[in-house]
Amino acid sequence: MPRYKLTIEYDGSDYVGWQRQANGPSIQEAVEDAVFALSGERTEVAGSGRTDAGVHALGQVAHVDIDNDRLNADKVRMGLNFHLKRAPISILDCIVITDLEFHARFSARRRSYLYRILNRASPPALDRGRVWFIPRDIDAEKMHAAAQGLLGNHDFTSFRSSHCQADSPVKTLDRLDVSRAGDEVHVRAEARSFLHHQVRNFVGSLALVGEGKWSPEDLVTALEAHDRSAAGPTAPAEGLYLVSVGYPETSP
Repeated sequence: MPRYKLTIEYDGSDYVGWQRQANGPSIQEAVEDAVFALSGERTEVAGSGRTDAGVHALGQVAHVDIDNDRLNADKVRMGLNFHLKRAPISILDCIVITDLEFHARFSARRRSYLYRILNRASPPALDRGRVWFIPRDIDAEKMHAAAQGLLGNHDFTSFRSSHCQADSPVKTLDRLDVSRAGDEVHVRAEARSFLHHQVRNFVGSLALVGEGKWSPEDLVTALEAHDRSAAGPTAPAEGLYLVSVGYPETSP
């Protein structure tokens, strides 16, 4: 049975997140319904990981098995996009996987996120629901300098949601960069995996540094406290994007 690797872009504003849930529409459900409409098969579309309600993706990765030899990768991509045309979801790429041990989630070795802060006096018109609007001046250079204190292998309990289901709060953070791009401040984070709300909690704390309410030392103190109440607020979901998922060179 062919296995297809999908690269998916979506606007998560009106969804409960990637994972199928009983309390509202999900991205996974929408793609699985498109697979059924295309192939007549009810089958799971396995994603590289969950994204929360309101979080967007530029390069979510998923895989799906479809038992239909008449469908090649291009037909799957075009067919799914046809059945998703009323949804803010697009299949950017589709390839056939020859190694059936490939799994979109368990084979992943790197996940990259972007968080967008709109930092100007006037609120967004075109990007409403896609950025965190902060009208007060924030210093991206100070945020970046402070962020470097979080790199490496740490117990990130202070930046972990109380609802996080991970077995351990210990993660290795490979990248946390902050830069200004015109009226926007961009936070880019990269690691093999993240805790629930970890990136959004980073951003909420870094914003305090940018506003001058916290020093870089305060951020390290919050990290070392191993206590969620010691860190800053959780930034809104609407500014977060899953940019890409990386796999070993031997994987497709």
